[in-house]
Amino acid sequence: MQSHLVVAVAYDRLCTFEFGCVVELFALPRPELEVPWYRFAVCAAEDGPIHAAGGITLFAPYTLKLLDRADTIVIPGWRDADEAPPEPLLRKLRAAARRGARLCSICSGVFVLAAAGVLDGKTVTTHWRYAEKLKARYPALRVEPDALYVDEGAVMTSAGSAAGLDMLLHLVRRDHGAAVANRVAQRLVVPPHRDGGQAQFVPRPMPPEDDGGRLARLIDWMRAHAAAEHTVESLARRASMSARTLQRRFREATGLGPYDWLIRERVALAKDMLETRPRLSISVIAQRAGFGSEESLRRHFRRIALTSPAAYRQQFAQPRAAR
Repeated sequence: MQSHLVVAVAYDRLCTFEFGCVVELFALPRPELEVPWYRFAVCAAEDGPIHAAGGITLFAPYTLKLLDRADTIVIPGWRDADEAPPEPLLRKLRAAARRGARLCSICSGVFVLAAAGVLDGKTVTTHWRYAEKLKARYPALRVEPDALYVDEGAVMTSAGSAAGLDMLLHLVRRDHGAAVANRVAQRLVVPPHRDGGQAQFVPRPMPPEDDGGRLARLIDWMRAHAAAEHTVESLARRASMSARTLQRRFREATGLGPYDWLIRERVALAKDMLETRPRLSISVIAQRAGFGSEESLRRHFRRIALTSPAAYRQQFAQPRAAR
């Protein structure tokens, strides 16, 4: 990781928040981490002044030539999903992909990578508002509309706005391990990783508020007892609702049914143990997380985390974790 160069691409009508996420993660010095931190630079995708959201004018000290030596390239949200990106930028991105540079996009920035042709055959995500448009325009892509981010190795894509922080923290976790990523998250005052997909943020009718807080209390209880055995019927009894009402209100509030939500909570439990309990076997983790068997853990873990428990542990385990 010595001298790893991260370059953010700037262009007129720049999305300020997404650009700021990249700056916050990689431009600030972090001597407290005692690891070789990234070098960071900004290059302009086109000539002329760069105007950003909020009335800001940005000066980028480098041209697209900087992309020739970038190790990681980040594309913030593109200014218009219906506008073709500049061809010189697309050529540089293709060349970067050929030499093995890591390419990342936030929100609608995925349209830039897609236009460059570097995403064909890959699983990607974007803001839920753009998912159907991305699918229709680039049928060679596998669009995962519910993911906060998707890691395809040399290519990473995130959902809208704040999901960029989730992806960039994941990138730090890949490069430096969970312990360093957790400390960066603490400094950002955000969780090290958020579980659940962006379906929970899609606008939907507000759930009724006349249940006396029963659903909220049930969700808190489920989170505290995620490893226990549950059925929709037993959860409905605890919430003093019918099973049908519980299913409807749960989906209205979270974007998921009770079972799907519970599975994601169990995967989150398994992730925590894989990161912090290196001496626990996968079998024990499966039992403690409520999956019952290794096979069940592996199936659900791969579906949600897009990797296996063993591969996740190898990548993110903290070597000095709990005994």
